[in-house]
Amino acid sequence: MASINVSLKREAYAFLRSLKSGNKSFSDVILDFKERRRSVLDFFGILKNAELNEKEAVMRDFRASVNKRLQ
Repeated sequence: MASINVSLKREAYAFLRSLKSGNKSFSDVILDFKERRRSVLDFFGILKNAELNEKEAVMRDFRASVNKRLQ
């Protein structure tokens, strides 16, 4: 198998290293992401039990504060 060197930021390396376990290689960790490719349909209904009224109020307050600063 051929090898290719890749340059990563320290944060990206630390993230990959945190996912690496046992005898898993960095290539295995990256390929796991490929296998977990998600469809938008995977997220259908994810907010079903969320506090939507609370989130709407926070968004409304944020918009009002932005509009106030822009005036």
